[in-house]
Amino acid sequence: MATTQAVTLGTDVIDELRHWLEENWDPDLTVAEWWERLGLAGWAAPGLPEHAYGRGLSRGDAVRVVQEIARFGALGPPAGLGVLLAAPTIATHGTQEQIDRYVRDAVTGQAAWCQLFSEPGAGSDLAGLTTRAVEDGDEFVVNGQKVWTSGGNHADLGMLLARTNPNAPKHQGITWFALDMHQPGVDVRPLRELTGRAMFTEVFMSDARVGRDAIIGDKNNGWAVANTTLMYERAGLGAGGGGAGGGATPGTVAGHLGARAGDFVGGRGTRGSAEGVVTSAMTGGTQLLIKLARDNGAIADPTVRQDLARLYTLGEIGRMSNLRVKAERAAGRDIPGMANISKLSMSDMMRLTRDLGLRIVGPFGMLHAYESKDREVLNEATGKPELAALTETALFAQAPSIYGGTDQIQRNIIGERVLGLPKEPNNDKTMPFSELPKNA
Repeated sequence: MATTQAVTLGTDVIDELRHWLEENWDPDLTVAEWWERLGLAGWAAPGLPEHAYGRGLSRGDAVRVVQEIARFGALGPPAGLGVLLAAPTIATHGTQEQIDRYVRDAVTGQAAWCQLFSEPGAGSDLAGLTTRAVEDGDEFVVNGQKVWTSGGNHADLGMLLARTNPNAPKHQGITWFALDMHQPGVDVRPLRELTGRAMFTEVFMSDARVGRDAIIGDKNNGWAVANTTLMYERAGLGAGGGGAGGGATPGTVAGHLGARAGDFVGGRGTRGSAEGVVTSAMTGGTQLLIKLARDNGAIADPTVRQDLARLYTLGEIGRMSNLRVKAERAAGRDIPGMANISKLSMSDMMRLTRDLGLRIVGPFGMLHAYESKDREVLNEATGKPELAALTETALFAQAPSIYGGTDQIQRNIIGERVLGLPKEPNNDKTMPFSELPKNA
């Protein structure tokens, strides 16, 4: 199991990055050419260990590297689940051959990833998944359905959890695969949500195939690998998402790799990105709300000022928590449950941003452009170009407390694994999955 040695981000590292950017950034490069330079130099995912195309920096320092790239005026690294989840999971559990095969393409933007975890009958109880992978020589035949798959419509590869031994207890018969999404038998369908977008998809697998060499970790040990993925997901969401590739989308589907890199500089993340909405709300939400409150006089309401201060305070607590984690890791320690606490805090911040924002704008909060073509019309009619970001955040705010593990699941994990409270009595640790009652 690989470990990442936290490195203090000093002036020398920033100076090295700036010097490297001065020598290597060229807006006339294609997106693929630029991301290859960035990724192979370790700057696309600097939080990864050096043997996995990173630099071993802490998450907080890795975020500051991305911010410095943006300040320089260069296109940021590939956004999305490849860098945020797949790469660190494979760096932790995969072989060096798998790291070279999968992580390299993630950090250079050549391959986009999606997460094939949740199912219609296995969301909060993820270990209850029923998608099957049956051995057939050197391959496995996969049948099942996944849902709430972020970015499935742009993905080249999927982080697949499938049941490979139904006769083992439910946590022990699961395997983590890297699944090729561009094969017969994989059907991706968009799911339109409250915002009007389709950030999520559902995926149907009918006799799809995946090789034995695409198992990350060991066969039937996928639950341990999945927990690593979930840890990075919760830590990433709690810190405000990950990736900052401007408007460029990684992978072969979006068609951005051959475009001029300079044309994407200054853009936000892809509007179909769930973490893009979260990042916007958490990093710029307070300042946006302060501006709106000042513009319409709501800043005079003491309860508005109080909640603005509360939102700012939650953001500062999150920043200081990241610094604590950095310091502990530098000393070879960790803070148990911090990823879960960060995820809970993110949900609180999103709900507060929603409620406070709608109070500030009043009736204007009922107006939302569900199609891109309608946004300019609405902006002109209201004279409030910031309104769209606020209403989208308000509509999206229901999701973070559910995806990545519900708030209730986070509290259970903190109670049981950190505080040592007893679990609810059940026999799912010992009874074969095939004998467990379903949907009970």
